[in-house]
Amino acid sequence: MIEFYGAFKALHIIAVISWMAALLYLPRLFVYHSEQKDNIQFKQVVQIQEKRLYYGIGYPGMLLSIISGILMILSNPHLFASGGWLHAKLTFALLLIIFHFACGFYRRALMLDNYKSARFFRFFNEIPTLLMIGIVIMAVVKPF
Repeated sequence: MIEFYGAFKALHIIAVISWMAALLYLPRLFVYHSEQKDNIQFKQVVQIQEKRLYYGIGYPGMLLSIISGILMILSNPHLFASGGWLHAKLTFALLLIIFHFACGFYRRALMLDNYKSARFFRFFNEIPTLLMIGIVIMAVVKPF
């Protein structure tokens, strides 16, 4: 199975890029949604965007990231012996999965007119960036 490692890795990178696109933009839509909560027409448009981004790009990207990551590990199990970087990367990835589901929670809450402040969502929007930085450093630099 090692001969497919490169293909799995390419699929993983493509999937992560798609997933991150959704996770970086969706909370920004939440900011706009929260700021324009009294504008019915805007809410109708942004709710469609949020749903399509979450289910059409985010969910498939997350699932493909998980599946391709598992396939990478199965095809090259000695990765676990290469240092603690992989464990740290997987921890950050787990936090990113939790963040993904938190986005789903907030998307549903916004649909029910249960609003957090735009300021909250501005801070919330920074979480995937910080996790992505950690993941990239672990995967590329492998500091330990």
